[in-house]
Order: sequence, then C-alpha cells, then structure tokens
Amino acid sequence: MISAMENLEATSELQSRLTSLSVSSFPGITSIKESNPLDRLQSTDLSKNPYHPSNADMDETNDKGASHSDEEAPEQQAMGENHEEDSSGDSQNPGERKVYGIPQAQLPLLKPPSTWTSLAVKELKAKLRLEKDSVVTVYRGDIMTVHVPTVPEGKRVCWEFATDNYDIGFGIYFDWTPVTCRAITVHISESSDDEDEEDEIEAPANTGDVEKGSKALANSNLGEILPVYRQDSHLAVQGGSHEYPGEGTYLLKFDNSYSLWRNKTLYYRVYYSA
Repeated sequence: MISAMENLEATSELQSRLTSLSVSSFPGITSIKESNPLDRLQSTDLSKNPYHPSNADMDETNDKGASHSDEEAPEQQAMGENHEEDSSGDSQNPGERKVYGIPQAQLPLLKPPSTWTSLAVKELKAKLRLEKDSVVTVYRGDIMTVHVPTVPEGKRVCWEFATDNYDIGFGIYFDWTPVTCRAITVHISESSDDEDEEDEIEAPANTGDVEKGSKALANSNLGEILPVYRQDSHLAVQGGSHEYPGEGTYLLKFDNSYSLWRNKTLYYRVYYSA
C-alpha cells in the first residue's frame, strides 16, 4: 500500500517537471510556446495521419522516369541503326550475277533472223562482181567478220551471199557496246586468234563445231542471233534480215576455219532497210 502511494507521488512530480520545462532552457534555440509536450508527441501518431503523396511529388516522379527513358532511347536507336547497316552490308544485288568471276548484266533476248534462199546464184555473182569489195577470198583456217553498226536511218540489217564450188560457215552476233563509228568494217582472223580473244576474258576455251553450230561467244556484251553453221552457199543464195534490237553492232561471221586445204571465194553484200 505504501509503495503504491510512493509511485503515484513520483509520477505526479515527473508531470509537474515536464510541464514547467521550457525550450528556452536550451541555449541557441528560440522558445516556442506549446500547451503540453505530451500532446505534441501524441500528434505524431502515423496511424492518425497517413502519408499521401501530393500531385507535385507524383509529377516529379514522372519527370524522373521520363528522363531515364530518354537517356536509354538514343542507345536503343543506335543499336537499331547498326542492325540495319549490318543487314544491308550482307545483302547482294539480285540484279547482278557473276560468270567465272566476271559480273555480267542480263542482256535482252534476241529474236531469230528472217532467212531465205534463192537459186539465182549466177545473177547475184554477176551483179556483185561490179561492186567494189563485194568479192573476197576467205582463206583456209580463217574467219572473216563483218562489223555492221546500227544507223538511225534504218531499222533492219539485210544480207546476201554465195560462194564458188564449196560451202562456208555463217553466223550472226550482236554487240551491245554503244556505237562510236558508223562505218562497216571487215576483220580477218585465224581461228586461233578468236580463241585467244575469248581466253582474255578468263572463260574456258570451248571450240565449237561449225558442222553442228558454234557456241555463243563468252563476251558479256555479245548476244547470239544465229550460231555459225555451214551453209550450202555454192548451191543457192543465202539471204536474210534482222530488226534492230537496239543500238549496237552486228557481227556477221564467215567461217572457213574448218577447211584445211580449200580457200573460199565469197560474194556478199550487206545493206539497211527501213
């Protein structure tokens, strides 16, 4: 009983001291009047005053998140650009193809020529004997190539030829190289010379048989119109024509490379038509 009374007196004394205690008792601190320090301590109960973030706090958080996203965006964009560059670097132009390591363009297909024959061999020979450079000798083992460039005044190239006593090989090719000279020229070469020219473009040699028709030339600018075949030009006039496929030069080949002993007398003429 006595101890309970003593505890009550001690508690009353402590409350009286707290009530009389003033902030001014501590130097350097301005005194603020408060009713009861115990009441101030009770007002800090978090259960009674829950914290709710203000709109300003939320805006600040959003701004920080946006700035962080903006910092990562350039890196992602750079990665995307590098990915596009790598994919484009590995790609190959579908329009380009290589043959024996040489890039070659896709050349247009050439139409076959219109050809005909005539039994008026004597009449043609008599007429061509009166024209300059229309009668020539194609020696054994040689190939005579007539280069006929396209001209604006014409739309077709025409030809006629005949020979004495023996046949001769004949074929037509078209060179798509732009025309720099409009003159018709004649080139004489041996069969070995033609093979050497083809070897220069690094294609494997493949000698054609004139009896069965020669191979297409390996030159990427040449298109084949008519492969070289042996023609019975000593029995009938061999004639024909071909419409321009575009700008370029016709190559009319008179081939006597298969003959080991006989030279061939050739009567020929080449002209344009509209």
